[in-house]
Amino acid sequence: MKIFLAQQNYHIGNFAYNTEKIIAAIEAAKAAGGDLVVFSELSVCGYPPRDFLEFRDFIEKCQAAVETIRPYADSIGVILGAPVPNPRPEGKDLHNAALLLYQQAVQAVVHKTCLPNYDIFDEYRYFEPAYDWQVVPFKGRRLAITICEDIWNLGDNPLYRTCPMDQLMHLQPDLMINISASPFDYTHVEDRKAIAKLNVQKYGLPLVYCNCVGSQTEIVFDGGSLVVDAAANLVRQLPLFEEALQEVELLADGTFAGPVLQRAESLPDEELRPPVLEPDLCIAEVYEALVLGIRDYFNKMGFTKAILGSSGGIDSAVTLALAAEALGPQQVRALLLPSPFSSTHSVDDARQLSENLGNPYDVVPIGTIYDAFLHQLQPLFGDLPFGLAEENIQSRTRGNLLMAVANKFGYILLNTSNKSELATGYGTLYGDMAGGLGVLGDCYKLQVYALARYINRNDTVIPDNILTKAPSAELRPNQKDSDSLPDYEILDQVLYQYIERRQGPAEIKSLGYAPPLVDRVLRLVNTNEYKRNQFCPIIRVSPKAFGVGRRVPIVGKYLS
Repeated sequence: MKIFLAQQNYHIGNFAYNTEKIIAAIEAAKAAGGDLVVFSELSVCGYPPRDFLEFRDFIEKCQAAVETIRPYADSIGVILGAPVPNPRPEGKDLHNAALLLYQQAVQAVVHKTCLPNYDIFDEYRYFEPAYDWQVVPFKGRRLAITICEDIWNLGDNPLYRTCPMDQLMHLQPDLMINISASPFDYTHVEDRKAIAKLNVQKYGLPLVYCNCVGSQTEIVFDGGSLVVDAAANLVRQLPLFEEALQEVELLADGTFAGPVLQRAESLPDEELRPPVLEPDLCIAEVYEALVLGIRDYFNKMGFTKAILGSSGGIDSAVTLALAAEALGPQQVRALLLPSPFSSTHSVDDARQLSENLGNPYDVVPIGTIYDAFLHQLQPLFGDLPFGLAEENIQSRTRGNLLMAVANKFGYILLNTSNKSELATGYGTLYGDMAGGLGVLGDCYKLQVYALARYINRNDTVIPDNILTKAPSAELRPNQKDSDSLPDYEILDQVLYQYIERRQGPAEIKSLGYAPPLVDRVLRLVNTNEYKRNQFCPIIRVSPKAFGVGRRVPIVGKYLS
């Protein structure tokens, strides 16, 4: 049996686009003699549709798309994902389903059993879980079709009442097929290999796993679809961050034709969750995810041009380099906005960066505007000493100028704040926290440096001085980030324990971090939730990002 995996990039709610893409893959698979083509979870509408699922018109368009696709499933079987009405009178109105189309008819409908309701997932809000299970016969094979999370529950997950593969094994399947929308994070590529291996080892069946690719606002899907034989060897892996249509041939004895890519013994046995932050971990994949996140955000929103403030610092430098790669250098405009406290070398570094990248840039000093603010406020400020207000006036002036140019010329402002800054509130609302998309908001400062080194792997794109000078907001004389924050080598590790690993204060202190430092850092994180709540979408690359996947009270207090 020739099976094709269609790893595609969908646009949520763009039914004409998604349907055309699906039909093109079906036709290509048919032309190549395919017996079955497998698409990803909710491929008809795109994932995650969220509250679009509450609109009857949206569901009707999903059904109409299936009807448009159905005639093309004549000599070839098609497994795709779509929301379908719940046939039972009780429960929620919809199921998350996999449909087998063949001979121009819907031959089977399989409902998802395990509905994730954690981190970025909110499926139990919309869908009813499966209550019965079926093995689907197709061309002499007995298919155990599951959907994404269904294979992540191996019977020992207390989140779910049952494991669908345990139910299906009573019906004697001979092939597992999983359609998925599994998002990227810098541990998840290996996680998927581990979970595929564990399923095959538990059930003794080969597995065909099809994931989607592409970015949907803050969530990046990396593809990496897999085929694993019954001995748990990896025999196919589709590329990361790219669309692909790839064939695998299932032989009569249940094995796959072609060489083995990776033997079972070299595949991971469990999920990879590093106990400490490893800044260089999967940094090439993080880079690709951020580039794809920018590119898809602009393409799917109909935007073409970006703008950002280029300070001569590491964050804006990395953001500019990523945007230039994603959109093309000529589509990214940099504004250099020096204040009276900006150093000459920072302006020079920012100029050199743009010349290296070939993007347009302008120098717009803010000193005159800053002085006008101080003059206008002097009757109110009186003789009070220089402080945070004066610092933030500079940042907000920059934000206003960037937005003015963005509005005038049709740019989208890219935010350059990193995760360390967002975590601790080291940023100015309506100033350097302004933007339409947060590019580095899920990368700690140490990871930003790792990205810079990766960008410079073949040539010096980011000037060396940007990588070696001490980080500074340059909002007052001789300012350094370390004046306000612990050293990033320590800060980022504490933040990682609290945010990614969800370790409490006592647990973090038990790791050897000084109690006063831990208390201070966690206090900064918790008291600055109100700032993050007003922040733009952040491209997610970690197992726990700020945004829809992390929901904590703005007024909460949790320190010790």
